[in-house]
Amino acid sequence: MIVSPQSMSFPDPLPLRSGASIRGYSLAYETYGTLDADKSNAVLICHALNASHHVAGTYAGQADSEGWWDTMIGPGKPVDTDRFFVIGVNNLGSCFGSTGPMHANPETGRIYGADFPVVTVEDWVDAQARLLDGLGIRTLAAVMGGSLGGMQALSWTLQYPERVRNAVVVASAPNLTAENIAFNEVARRAIVTDPDFHGGHFYEHGVVPKRGLRIARMIGHITYLSDDVMNEKFGRQLREGVVRYTTQDIEFQIESYLRYQGDKFSDYFDANTYLLITRALDYFDPALAHDGSLAKALAVARAKFLLVSFTTDWRFAPARSRELVKALLDNGRDVSYAEIDAPHGHDAFLLEDARYLGVVRSYFNRIAREAA
Repeated sequence: MIVSPQSMSFPDPLPLRSGASIRGYSLAYETYGTLDADKSNAVLICHALNASHHVAGTYAGQADSEGWWDTMIGPGKPVDTDRFFVIGVNNLGSCFGSTGPMHANPETGRIYGADFPVVTVEDWVDAQARLLDGLGIRTLAAVMGGSLGGMQALSWTLQYPERVRNAVVVASAPNLTAENIAFNEVARRAIVTDPDFHGGHFYEHGVVPKRGLRIARMIGHITYLSDDVMNEKFGRQLREGVVRYTTQDIEFQIESYLRYQGDKFSDYFDANTYLLITRALDYFDPALAHDGSLAKALAVARAKFLLVSFTTDWRFAPARSRELVKALLDNGRDVSYAEIDAPHGHDAFLLEDARYLGVVRSYFNRIAREAA
């Protein structure tokens, strides 16, 4: 499936939860499949921290350009683009085509840098709703996402309950635990204390805070994998096969792997975007406005739900998905839940697991039948 990125511009200001607003912004997006005449088969895919609008398919003439959820979405796949019109959108403040910190502020003509406004999950959903308006789509057959994308899918059912018929929330949570916020803060501190960060205005200095980005990615990557996967892939393997008695150079294969991941990440991801997105993760907590009651927060939802979790995911543990299931059932909602016994940790939601893909396929088959 050959695809092409698109962009939509929005001149009108978008009010943000912080009290600020942003105008003159653009959102990058891609579409897959064909929109029905009655525009009833649209599926919105919300991305996680370091993903983008390039959800599925490949770019013409570019090898190894598969979308980040290509195992899930495409012709004949669980989210079948022969039946559904799928939309992938890059969030405001990201660094893959939508307006973000590396772009010029139309108010000043200067690069936003650290002055880019703080955005929340709710702000992203509002921006996505405007994109759908521009595409002439009033109601979504489904909204779907994993991890942070799952938070957006959940928020869609609360902010625009009349526009969502189904929500698929994978490896996600109703809010972050203190431990998760702590991991995000350590990663942010690695970035902001990098001498090349320059208070977030490193663009003006022609540098990139790569050291901070490398460490941030290494910290994050540790939390995405399970202990079982790390031990199976690396164990205590020595890089050179013998102990070299060094405190600064690489000794173990796991160290080499983490440094590789950090180096790769620092070459393509924006430091200010990392700060923005991890803070949006921290802020998400729909129960906060309801005296901490998740059931009260979810009372407005009208969609049917599929929730999926993975047994070895300790960053977004199955217990967090079960909290959502209980709160939805307390409100009498139609909820399906699958807890997949998979060894891959949080990254399992991106991988090819026959049981996981089968659950999603069955759910979307049901959506298609109900729409027929």
